[in-house]
This record gives sequence, structure tokens and C-alpha cells, in this order.
Amino acid sequence: MTTTAFAFIAVAYLIGSLSFAVIVSRAMGMADPRSYGSGNPGATNVLRSGKKLAAVLTLLGDGIKGWLAVALAAWLAPRYGLGAREVSMVALAVLVGHMWPIFFGFKGGKGVATAVGVLFGFNLWLALAAIATWLFMALVVKISSLSALTACVLAPVFAYFIIGPQSPFFGTCIIIAILVVHRHKSNLVNLLTGQEGKIGEKSSPEDKS
Repeated sequence: MTTTAFAFIAVAYLIGSLSFAVIVSRAMGMADPRSYGSGNPGATNVLRSGKKLAAVLTLLGDGIKGWLAVALAAWLAPRYGLGAREVSMVALAVLVGHMWPIFFGFKGGKGVATAVGVLFGFNLWLALAAIATWLFMALVVKISSLSALTACVLAPVFAYFIIGPQSPFFGTCIIIAILVVHRHKSNLVNLLTGQEGKIGEKSSPEDKS
């Protein structure tokens, strides 16, 4: 790996480490999202506070940083002799930064919004297919985690047909799906036991189930 590629990856990780759930909550004078609900610093948990604007800003912030890291890398890569392989590594780095952020004690979110942002950086239609899957599942089952897991698991399938298995981005989509599923282990347990909450359910700061 060249020094330039390593620099790209390091910057992407730092961008990913910006947890907008925490940043937005602090800016709006709200409780730390890690102190209530699921304890996850993500848009779904912020929504449990009842502050819809904060949840939307968190969702946008986490998604945009995923797209920004990939888009910048793709734009700058040809100038520095880098290719799709390095851009793929940048995509993984920004997601890992979100999940294990250096700025917040390596305790981050589950990566769904950032993963979608990364998909936008890869291919517009790939991202839209994943979002459409999430929306369909959310309307049917009204469970955010199940909707997200379904979209992420199907993302590599969409990638196979949209960008092709020969693209480095296809393999990256598989790794992204594995990481997101890994971060949703507790949700999977709750789903199996019927304890997973519905979208929009409010939670008090004292509730951290």
C-alpha cells in the first residue's frame, strides 16, 4: 500500500468517526443518544427522543459523510495513480470509522446510514435499490433494524446485477453487509425473542434496554 493510499484511508476513517447522533444532540441541547433507548448513536435511536429534526439531521450527516469520503476518493484517485481498489478501501474505512470512532471511545453506530451513503458513492441506482428495499420493509413490518438488515443483505445482490461481480465495489458490498449484520447482533436477538421496538417508539433517557 502506498503512502498516498494510506492517507486516503486514514482521512476516511476520521471522517467516519464524526458521530452525528452525538454532535447533533449536543448542538440541540439533548441527552446523549448513548444514554437512552438502545444506546446506539444513530438516527433511529435519536428518533426515540421525540426530536424528529435531530433524527433527520443525524441521518443526513451520517449518510453524507459516507458519500463524501467515497466521492472525494473517486475524484482524487486518478490524480494520485489510485484506482477502484483504493476507493473500496476508503469506503470500508469511513464505515469502520462510524462503527468504531476514535473521537468517541470507539463506541459508534451500526452503520446503516453511512453504508447507504457509501452506496451512493459507488452507484446511484445501487443506493436507490437499497433505500427502496428499506422503505418497503419499513412500511410492511415497521421495524427499523429488520428493514436495514434486509436492505444490507440484498445490497450485494443488487450490486451483482447493477455494477457487476468484476467490480471491486461488489466485494466491498459483501463486506459492508457482513459488518452491518455484525453490528446488529443484539437486534437479531431481540427480533428472535419478539422484543425489538417499532419505528418511532419514544424512549425516556432512563430507558436503555
